Amino acid sequence: MAAAATHAIAADATAIVHIVDDDPEVLQSLALLLRSHGYTVHAHASGEALLAALDRGNDAGCVVADLRMPGMDGLAVQQAMQSRGAVPVVIVTGHADVPLAVRAMREGAVDFIEKPYDPDRLVGAVAGALQAGARRRAVSRVSAEAAARLAQLSLREREVMDLLLQGKSNKLVAAALGISVRTAEVHRANLMEKLKVRDLPALVRLALDAQADRAAAKR
Repeated sequence: MAAAATHAIAADATAIVHIVDDDPEVLQSLALLLRSHGYTVHAHASGEALLAALDRGNDAGCVVADLRMPGMDGLAVQQAMQSRGAVPVVIVTGHADVPLAVRAMREGAVDFIEKPYDPDRLVGAVAGALQAGARRRAVSRVSAEAAARLAQLSLREREVMDLLLQGKSNKLVAAALGISVRTAEVHRANLMEKLKVRDLPALVRLALDAQADRAAAKR
């Protein structure tokens, strides 16, 4: 079952794995393992080389990075990926560095693998990272679309919407903004039409979608 899921993900165009390790033998072994499971693999001897490749426009489904490397270590790689659209990172670490690997996960890494790694465990971690990346991209698309719809509102319409989301009635919205109830009703109707939502629950869902990207980044 796990192998089938891995191959299904590997067939996706986003299944591009960047691996980073300063040990040439480990780098070659990882590359061969992942390529044998259908992934497109780019190998880098340092975190700096990875960033240079991404700066040249190379795509990245996920990154597998050794924790202990001279110069830019795995933690620094993880932090750099967070600033580049939250590319999922799997950390490879020695047993003594597990606390650092846990820290990397708290900062956004999706998994860590202890050396000597089990091949199936590592391939499964990569599959999980690619799935996590796909979910993040989906959330980002939904969030961006919702934010673009909300950007159509005027300042007054946004004020009315924020009060409605607080559970205030048209009468309380009017009182809070110093306008008539009829004007509050007109603003409410206009913003609902602009946003193409039929009722208050749909408005709440749209507002939550607009914030979903930031919420996901904090997790």
